[in-house]
Formats: sequence, C-alpha cells, structure tokens
Amino acid sequence: MEYTIRAARITDIDRFVAMSGEQIGARGSGTALDAADLLRQLVYLPHASVLVAEGRRELLGGAVLAIRPSVHAGGYVGTIDLLVVAPNADADAVTESLLEEALRSAANKGCAAVEAPRPIDTAERARWEHQGFTDLGPLMGRTLAPAGAGGRRSR
Repeated sequence: MEYTIRAARITDIDRFVAMSGEQIGARGSGTALDAADLLRQLVYLPHASVLVAEGRRELLGGAVLAIRPSVHAGGYVGTIDLLVVAPNADADAVTESLLEEALRSAANKGCAAVEAPRPIDTAERARWEHQGFTDLGPLMGRTLAPAGAGGRRSR
C-alpha cells in the first residue's frame, strides 16, 4: 500500500489522539483533551511538525517533531516526541515513512541531530535503528547533515 505523509490538519488531531491511546497519558499527567489542545497549537507553530500517514483516505499513523536550541549539539535538536501507528497498518512501512519525513523536516529546519525516547518494544526499536538511530541511554539519537549538504551522517 502507498502511504502519503503530510502535515497534519486540525481535523486530523482527534483521530491522532485516539490512535495514540495510552502513549499520551503514560508520559504526563494531562488528559487526552489536553494533548489534543496542545497538538492543535503545534500544527501552527514553526518550531514543530505534526505529521500524519494516510492510506486510502484513512489516518494510519502520526508523528510529532519539536525543535529546540541546544548549545551541546551546536545548533538545533529535533525531538520526535510521539510516533504512533494504527493497529491495522503495516508498522514497518508507516514507521519508516514517518521517520523519513520527520528527519527531512528536521534537516530543513537546521537541526544538527534528532532524538526520541527509546522504544521499549524491541521490534519498534529495530525499526528506529533501521533509520540510523542509535541507543543513547534513555533516548535514541541520530546526527543530521544540514539540508542541502549531501548525505546524512550516523552517530
């Protein structure tokens, strides 16, 4: 199946939150409504990218990339705060597509690196490692070449 990765719209947020299930509630003390409100705000902010994967007009996954400055990294760091895949979707293909677009977005926004919470599930962790992420303790990370500078470097 062919997947389209695109910027999320406000109308996608409720489905995104529903698909996220416990992933959102497990990380903070907020409710799903709080998460939905925050995601709606992030859709419009230049220092964030909310991406969705779509197939046959159905939302099959989503990812949230937030950008922050980092003196340690020597520039900006992108954090993939959330990546979810619908239970009825091909987890490998959707994850790969979302990560590729999140990495492209981070490079275009001038990020020197991208990090994410390390997945607990070994199959999910393998998907991230396939995209060049390495284990950094509680996080996984990957360095990036600036947009237009050729290939990407792995950490």
